Amino acid sequence: MNAAKGCVFYALAACVAFVFSLIMLLTLVAGGESSSITSNGTLGLNTSKVPAKYVNLVMEAGTMCKTVSPPLIAAQIESESSWDPGAISRDPVTHEPIAYGISQFIPATWTQYGRDENNDGTADPMDPQDAIPAQGRYDCAVAKDVANVPGDPVANMLAAYNAGPQAVINANGVPNISETQDYVKSIKAAMAKYTAALSDQPASSFGLGVIAAAEKQLDIPYVWGGGDITGPSDGGFDCSGLVLYAVYQASGGKIELPHSSQSQATMGREIPRDQMQPGDVIAIQTEPGDYSHVVIYYGGGKIIEAPRPGRNVRIAPLSEYDGMQQTVRRFG
Repeated sequence: MNAAKGCVFYALAACVAFVFSLIMLLTLVAGGESSSITSNGTLGLNTSKVPAKYVNLVMEAGTMCKTVSPPLIAAQIESESSWDPGAISRDPVTHEPIAYGISQFIPATWTQYGRDENNDGTADPMDPQDAIPAQGRYDCAVAKDVANVPGDPVANMLAAYNAGPQAVINANGVPNISETQDYVKSIKAAMAKYTAALSDQPASSFGLGVIAAAEKQLDIPYVWGGGDITGPSDGGFDCSGLVLYAVYQASGGKIELPHSSQSQATMGREIPRDQMQPGDVIAIQTEPGDYSHVVIYYGGGKIIEAPRPGRNVRIAPLSEYDGMQQTVRRFG
């Protein structure tokens, strides 16, 4: 892809890199390779509650689509099998096996969604390395089936998982089935156990400077490729233009970032989510593998961003990007 100035706005374009030499990048910003944090807006995973050998699997499965989060995957597993990879559910009358493994797949569903994820030669619902990714795929498929149903998309997805998508479509929401309603309530309640809430640590003086610079640009229009170290250009900002401007101003001109969300996602210092402070930059994968959006953490679960064409620079809930993989970067 040819290098060019600009940041890709959410769901509309692809972000392209501005050409900077590696030496200049290392000189301007301390930092290195990103090992991006998998998290979901305000729904980061409380890894202390998940068996260590399953953490990565849960985090990957929980970022396959916007509706599904790692805490949801973990809560489902607790409900379905209590984290027992050898769990087998049996018909209460015939005692024949009907569902298998840590994610409790029935054979018909496994045939459709199961894969040999670990390349051991077998797609096995009793193998968590195969089953947990399949659970994420299945959840996302069900979520897509009921995406046009009004109401809470997570509740609708869980109801469709339990009662089938058509029941949710026919009811125009969670159907009046006691088993389904109890399932939705229990999973959503269990999600709290597996959720690592955002912690509002005090902002550094640098972070406050980033926020102050960005706040001055509120209500400026979104313009693709807009923004530089001096302020709006071409009449506005795009996402990475706003970030590079705010960081440059806060640093007193010492840090000049490239006009590229992909590049900004690998720079600075990577910060664990529970240590995030106002003024930190969050790079977001709006599509898997593509850090096409960057925002500034404002505090209180909110962000400052230049979102997309037709929208001005604004303060918005970070939760709008739930279900998308993110990495938190600090530049000061």
